Amino acid sequence: MSATPRDWEVGRSAQVKEEPAARAGDTEQNVRPPSRSHDQSQWHIGGRTLTSRFFLGTASYPSPQLLQDAIAASGAQVVTMGLRRQLAHGAEAGDFFVLVKATGAHLLPNTAGCHTAREAITLAHMARELFDTTWIKLEVVGDAHTLQPDPFELLAAATQLVKDGFEVFPYCMDDLVSCQRLLDAGCNILMPWGAPIGSGQGLVNPGALRTLRARLPGVPLIVDAGIGSPADAVQAMELGLDAVLLNSAVAHAVDPVRMARAFKLGIESGRLAFEAGVMARQDMAVASTPVAGHPILL
Repeated sequence: MSATPRDWEVGRSAQVKEEPAARAGDTEQNVRPPSRSHDQSQWHIGGRTLTSRFFLGTASYPSPQLLQDAIAASGAQVVTMGLRRQLAHGAEAGDFFVLVKATGAHLLPNTAGCHTAREAITLAHMARELFDTTWIKLEVVGDAHTLQPDPFELLAAATQLVKDGFEVFPYCMDDLVSCQRLLDAGCNILMPWGAPIGSGQGLVNPGALRTLRARLPGVPLIVDAGIGSPADAVQAMELGLDAVLLNSAVAHAVDPVRMARAFKLGIESGRLAFEAGVMARQDMAVASTPVAGHPILL
């Protein structure tokens, strides 16, 4: 006997109700610091073991020397580079890569400036050939004003690049459903934005990032874009995100080298606070000194 429309609706409703439980494994109220059974100074991402949780961009520095000094001060073990921008400089792109490689940091090429999945896929393959890495920070811009990622083109590009053997780091919105679709496509890492690129606004929607952390507890989350000060980085790390990627906040600082170190310390501080367990906020005052109920005579 064929199913009636009512039967179909009931079945669909059951799937919708079951899906979040299958995906989530946690709730927003159950975010917990990681177990201390392993070395807290190390973490793993994309087949690599790192000790730094600071990913640093390499654009717009006043000079190559300041860039090198900032990378050293940051302690960053991963730096990102926009291949499209570097190719526009012709022969200088190779020199720039040598400069970055000399710092000892692992290169994360990105597809900044791409507006379609096809553009991004082509650029990713070029990056793999040039730099001999399967890592790619996938950016597909959907709006020229906010530089907001295009979720549809991003998903299409990510799906293909995963099939092509890339470790895709997708720069995405802080939307849970979009992030789940990227995971379904085979991405192992997510890079939700904190705010529009280069805006320095900090975390405009910390609630959304908190939701991502709670609902996707086993997925590396790297907040990317919009970070303006070390305080923003501390906030991101206290939420339980795994790392912070930024560029403009260091490159445009009056003293990029000192600012890089400030972010290094902020990220370390925020992560340590998360691991230690930040106290819960209270609506009312709570006495820090217990009262026994009996007067103390001096």
